[in-house]
Amino acid sequence: MSAITAIRAYRQWQPFAEGTYATSAGSAAGFDAVVVAIDTEQGITGWGEMAPLGSFYSEAFAAGARAGVAELAPHLIGCDAGQPRAVAARMAAAMHGQPYVKSALDMACWDAAAREQGRPLCEALGGRLGDAAELYRSIPPLPPKQAAAAGRRHVAAGYRRLQVKVGGDVHRDAERLLAVRDAAGPAVQLVADANGGWSSAAAIRFLRAAGETEYALEQPCRSLEECAAVRARCSVPMLLDESIVSLHALLTAWKAGTADGVTIKLSRVGGVTPAVTMRDVAAELGLEVTVEDTGGASIDTAAMLHLSLSTPADRRGPTVDFNTWVTADNATGIPAPAGGRLALPEAPGLGVAVLEERLGEPFFRAP
Repeated sequence: MSAITAIRAYRQWQPFAEGTYATSAGSAAGFDAVVVAIDTEQGITGWGEMAPLGSFYSEAFAAGARAGVAELAPHLIGCDAGQPRAVAARMAAAMHGQPYVKSALDMACWDAAAREQGRPLCEALGGRLGDAAELYRSIPPLPPKQAAAAGRRHVAAGYRRLQVKVGGDVHRDAERLLAVRDAAGPAVQLVADANGGWSSAAAIRFLRAAGETEYALEQPCRSLEECAAVRARCSVPMLLDESIVSLHALLTAWKAGTADGVTIKLSRVGGVTPAVTMRDVAAELGLEVTVEDTGGASIDTAAMLHLSLSTPADRRGPTVDFNTWVTADNATGIPAPAGGRLALPEAPGLGVAVLEERLGEPFFRAP
């Protein structure tokens, strides 16, 4: 047994290297991250991280995460960190809902359990099914010429999937998508990501404006019902992200035929434990699965990598190297991306060495 003896929680502000990150709903200057450390009686420390992009993006906010962790963490003292699913059940009993609050704590338990076993987290989650994950890059809602230039830079760096932000004026969005397609060439996968910003009527107008361009449409509308209405008029693959908040939502989308692929974000669903279940179900149903998160630096990026590379290759969508998006990191051990791919760290657990001195003083300790 690896009883949890202490828990610490830190706040870390992580500014974006490129200034801001924009979606159809709003923009943010960085990630306001919560990092947690779980110490066990075996002398092992497991680490977890979560960072909401911003309150405009999802039903999670940074101050809520800090308050929630401080309330929930004392309930976990004495639990066996080597049994993350049992810890997840304890969190569910102690706090109803609020999955984003539980995410970093859940991740830290998985890290501690894999470290105790002396193996990488991906092996504890079903096996190492690759050594490097494909990455995508986002292009913000820029004017067409600037968006095209960004696309050329990313393709030159080796990225083979570009996520073009849309969800505003459908004609300007279509112009941006077409400009990036011309700049990137036919071999690069394009995703038009609306982040739920359109009505179903606007999304259908975008489909017409984009014409015969090859791309996938991601989360055109906020609700599953609206996305289903668009899917009935859509001749390109549809991916869902913001709607995939639970296993029930995933199954609802699949039964309706709304999704060809899904994005599972760790903090949105409550951490590694529910994400693995959802990942396995989605892959078994034949969906493309992208595993990532709402934000974070190297701790969270490592978790995304391990979940991605324990996903079957023929079901695996590209993930994202958040640790390179920010100027304030929290760990070492992840290799630099090369050719649009990111390799796994080799050490046990998440495989990263946390730079605890960069985190400052904890805002919470238990006991």
